[in-house]
Amino acid sequence: VQLVESGGGLVQSGGSLRLSCAASGFASGFTFSQYAVNWYRQIPGKERELVATVSGVGDRRNVADPVKGRFTISKDNAKNTVSLQMDSLKPEDTAVYYCYARHVTRLTSYWGQGTQVTVSA
Repeated sequence: VQLVESGGGLVQSGGSLRLSCAASGFASGFTFSQYAVNWYRQIPGKERELVATVSGVGDRRNVADPVKGRFTISKDNAKNTVSLQMDSLKPEDTAVYYCYARHVTRLTSYWGQGTQVTVSA
């Protein structure tokens, strides 16, 4: 399975960005709905931080406290994509954002290559 993130960039504080994670390369018999997906972010020199999660079928979603009320995660299994809508961005949201998919029963997992988000003050 390959995960490709897009949508990162430079935005002013208070602005919005929408990240997308596109999945492909499923083996026969596997579908995107069988994969829970998380968004993580990482600042150089710090550990990767969990930002948001969504279940395989997309009915259960959670976001971390630092982004609650500002970020929304959604999953479209028909299009094999997961989106992270980021509003009211702050400079401390600056990081590389990674998409991570894990099969809900087999526990095989995959990472995307990351996309840079930079929020200027």
